[in-house]
Amino acid sequence: MKKITLGVGVIGSGFMGKIHAWAFGSVGRIFALQQKPVLSMMADISAAAAARAANQLSFERSTGDWRELVHSPDVDIVSIATPNIYHAPMALEAIKAGKYVYCEKPMATTLRDALEMTRLAEEEGVITIVGFNYLRNPMIRLARDIIESGEIGEPTGYRGVHSEGFMADKNQPYTWRCEKKNAGGATSEIGSHVLATARYLLGDIDEVCGQMDTIYHTRPAADGSQREVNIDDQMNCLVKFKKYGFTGTLTASWLATGRAMHHGFELSGSKGSMVFDQSRFNELQLYKADQRGGRKGFTRIELGPEHGDYGAFCLASGHQLGFNDLKILEVKKLLDCIATGRQTDLSFRDALQVTRVSEAIARSSEEGCWVEMTEIEDLPSLQRRKPKISSGNIKAVLEKPV
Repeated sequence: MKKITLGVGVIGSGFMGKIHAWAFGSVGRIFALQQKPVLSMMADISAAAAARAANQLSFERSTGDWRELVHSPDVDIVSIATPNIYHAPMALEAIKAGKYVYCEKPMATTLRDALEMTRLAEEEGVITIVGFNYLRNPMIRLARDIIESGEIGEPTGYRGVHSEGFMADKNQPYTWRCEKKNAGGATSEIGSHVLATARYLLGDIDEVCGQMDTIYHTRPAADGSQREVNIDDQMNCLVKFKKYGFTGTLTASWLATGRAMHHGFELSGSKGSMVFDQSRFNELQLYKADQRGGRKGFTRIELGPEHGDYGAFCLASGHQLGFNDLKILEVKKLLDCIATGRQTDLSFRDALQVTRVSEAIARSSEEGCWVEMTEIEDLPSLQRRKPKISSGNIKAVLEKPV
């Protein structure tokens, strides 16, 4: 049987584009795959930039025109790692071309674009995934299993946070992240992670009451002037969980001085509780209420081969996964979906629900009231077509032994 491959095209060679490339380049060395990804093409803002990145990251070729990548016959997967404003046009073009789409979060700059991306992907039967890679951590999966098993009883409280300090200095220069049209702001940029984690663990959110604050109203521009900032620096929100009926809190800030990465949660239940922090993401703190006197306290669960795909990376506990490994696990999920022709979690529809909650928070902050999710436009569940035969699937059909 001939080796089956899937051509990968990555758009954008910045921080996240490099991580996408490393993930696609590494996943086949760690997992046995039905279809192995091949780094076919890199696209960037100019031909020169793309060529430099392609050489560094071992792509076969490069282009300064992302549309050339999307329509290239040897590209089966389009990986979008660009500023947010480009996500929708690139994804829509790729869907129309019948390509699998891997898009970084947030999936779009507007709810309208997110709705259109989801609708088209489902109508065309295109498999999609959005880059909420923290949810690929086996410890987060374990936390959800503990909740669903009833081990800590009925969930009664939740506090979620994502805080970083990369914009804490008021003299931090004005960038595309400071513009609303780019879906800039703490709620969209990093808050989408705290929303996605809350939904992953506890399900849909019914209503929200949020406040988005701009602390620094101007930032220095490249020409030395001060440019007005029209996005939020931090967000605090009350959310009501549909399944459980209680109200939790979510917060996001990029002004958290001293925080390089603080993505985490505290979840209380009637029989116990859990604490998680992304800065120590190989650990989960678990408390059981039935502990005897003098022995009460949190137990530290350490990530090891018993937890999901950890064992594919290392056979010994305590040696730890890293941030890039979570991206590899995310790419593996995409490849599993492609191999089976079955869309699972973290698709465009999942990301759309995160976008809807973000939209509800913005509306709540503007109007100063609770906003029910029924007030935010959604798509009906569509009857998905069978996945189209892309060039990758054609290879599988043609190379199948007779």
